[in-house]
Amino acid sequence: MTRVDFHSKVPDKLAYACRLVRKARAGKMQVVVFLQDAAQLQAFDDALWSFSAQDFLPHVRATDALAAQTPVILTDDAEQALPHHQILINLSTQTPSHFARFERLFEIVANEENDLAAGRERYRLYQQRGYPLTHFVAEKT
Repeated sequence: MTRVDFHSKVPDKLAYACRLVRKARAGKMQVVVFLQDAAQLQAFDDALWSFSAQDFLPHVRATDALAAQTPVILTDDAEQALPHHQILINLSTQTPSHFARFERLFEIVANEENDLAAGRERYRLYQQRGYPLTHFVAEKT
C-alpha cells in the first residue's frame, strides 16, 4: 500500500520539491513529479536546472522519448502513462489519479489558504481509504 507523507505550510513548493528530488536521487530512487499545469511544470523544470550548482538531477517530461530511462519524470497530465512507480511528489491541488501505483507519495502543501484547504481534502480522502499517513509541518505560524 502506498505510504503518504504530507508536508504542509511549505513556503516555497518548488524549492522544497527540488530538495526532495535530490534526496530521493541520492537514494537511487525514481521520481515522478505531478504539477498543477504547464506553467508550474516549466517553472519546476527551470528550478531543477538552477537550484544547486553541485547537483545534476536528470529529468524529462513524461512525454519525452527518454522518459523510461530517466530517473525524474515531470508531468501535469493526470492520465499520462508513467514509466516509474517508486516516488510520486504532488505539487498540484488535485489528487493524482494513479497515486496508488506508487510506493510512496509526498503531498507538498503551501502556506496559502486555498492550497491548505485542498490539502486537507486530500488528507481526508487518503485517511478514509486507509492509507498510512504521516504529517510534517514545514513552517510553524
